[in-house]
Order: sequence, then structure tokens, then C-alpha cells
Amino acid sequence: MRIFIRLSALLAITVAAPALAEGTASQRAACEDDAYRFCQAQVPDAVAIEKCLRASAASISPACRTELGLASPASETTPPSGGKKRKH
Repeated sequence: MRIFIRLSALLAITVAAPALAEGTASQRAACEDDAYRFCQAQVPDAVAIEKCLRASAASISPACRTELGLASPASETTPPSGGKKRKH
């Protein structure tokens, strides 16, 4: 009986793993075009696509950056002191 339970659990994990790797519906909606544009060589490997999109963060759409939890390029380049730099 224990073997049956273990095999059932292993089967459930194996079947569920590809679905988990595909991302959420909102991630797919926001990033699908960017994935095909910048990461076509990685399709259909969801993990490789996410790595590629993160590496291409400056080029992908703002919606996709948001879904991936990345800061927008504008916020990375704006100095935190209101846009003015002090001279030392």
C-alpha cells in the first residue's frame, strides 16, 4: 500500500510540474509577445524564457517587467534626490 501512495504522489508531482513552470495567466498575457520577440530560441522552456526576459529587461514591455517584478529602466536611472545631482 505504501508503494502505491508513493507512486501516486510521484505521478501527481510529475504531471503538475509542467503546469507550474508555465507561469501565471497574467504573466503569459503580459510577456508572451516579448518572449517570442526576444527569446524565441528558448521557447517552450519556461525557465529559460524567464531568464532570457530578465536579461532583456531594458527591452521588454513595461507590463512584462511589472509581472516579473523588475523595476522600470526609468526608475533605475533617475537619481533619488529629485533629479538633481550634487557636485562634490
